[in-house]
Amino acid sequence: MSDFSVRRLRSDEERAATDLFRRALHAKEMTDEEWSAIAPSMQPDRGFGAFDHELIGTLRSFDSEVTLPGGGVTPLAAVSLVGVRADRTRRGVLTGLMRAQFEDFAARGVPAAMLHASEGAIYGRFGYGVAVRAKSIEVDRHRARFRPEAPAGGQISLLDLESTVEQWPSLFDALPRTRPGMIARSPHLWPGYERELRRATTPVTTAVHRGQDGVDGYVTYTVERAHFGAPTLLKIQSFHYASPDAFAGLWRYLLSVDLVDRITAEKRPLDEPVELLFTDPRHVTVQKIQDEGWLRLVDVERMLGARTYLGEPVVIEVTDPFLEHNSGRYRLSEDGAVRTTDPADLELHADTLSMVYLGGWRPSDLAAVGRVRATGTAALERADLLFGTRVNPWCGTFF
Repeated sequence: MSDFSVRRLRSDEERAATDLFRRALHAKEMTDEEWSAIAPSMQPDRGFGAFDHELIGTLRSFDSEVTLPGGGVTPLAAVSLVGVRADRTRRGVLTGLMRAQFEDFAARGVPAAMLHASEGAIYGRFGYGVAVRAKSIEVDRHRARFRPEAPAGGQISLLDLESTVEQWPSLFDALPRTRPGMIARSPHLWPGYERELRRATTPVTTAVHRGQDGVDGYVTYTVERAHFGAPTLLKIQSFHYASPDAFAGLWRYLLSVDLVDRITAEKRPLDEPVELLFTDPRHVTVQKIQDEGWLRLVDVERMLGARTYLGEPVVIEVTDPFLEHNSGRYRLSEDGAVRTTDPADLELHADTLSMVYLGGWRPSDLAAVGRVRATGTAALERADLLFGTRVNPWCGTFF
């Protein structure tokens, strides 16, 4: 292992750390103008750097909170900008950064963290697991027709780019975060979203849906085509709603936009029933299913006690090599979660526990591929019910 130290970044080191992250992803360093736009996104005292005689690795987080099964919320660290210099990889630098960050979370009482992974093989050893998956879809705008019973109602109003930038935070905050995995958006995230909107090469439009009680949904999109005469693509950038009327009403609007051939939406909830709005569901195709959010239970006991459960009790034994204080047995029931010395019904590692925690995976499915060890089928059936949720988890926020 190389000799290096990890410490909190100073404010005058943030740009160098961000450039290091960008180089790790093979992106160009920022111009002065780009840094001026992105600098407000750097929440103070949340960045860490690894140093030998210079900066060789970095990561940071943003303060947030996450919706849990049962509707409760708990503090969450949204981890981002993770990178190690190419000539310092595989020397324990990322491990050192992760340890420092987890220690910081523990000191601040943050029980969970989430990240979006650039590679799928990196984060499992640190206890992160794929808790949220999402689908990307394409709709044939010319052929999709609404079923007669599809919800209708409400009014649509349009916002241009400047109005979108101004109103996006209030629109998002006005809608309830009902799905497990949905997170609050830190004020530090919005400058980055504004920067992405302003980089669009075609007009940015937001359609806002208003029902009887006011705003209950919005969709932001651009319309693009490769060249004159090529198929025209409406690309959904953000789509949030709080009612069936808003969901259907916004899709009705999108299909009414002229000079559009196809509509695409990336990273949507797995169980979002867009295709069921239409007379022929085959006019909606799933282009991809991918991981959307990697969850880490930093304080397993607190997090197990924070969500709700339904069904008969199960005792799980958790192995957490990276955060040993989490290892042990926990009894889960409708009354909550407590440590116990009772025999375990299920055995699993911390990353696997993160996968089932929000309800995105059934323990029985993970047992089928060797990720969970169980005493028998009955224990898995109880665990499936306990960890199950009414709707699939979804994050819906990139950071």
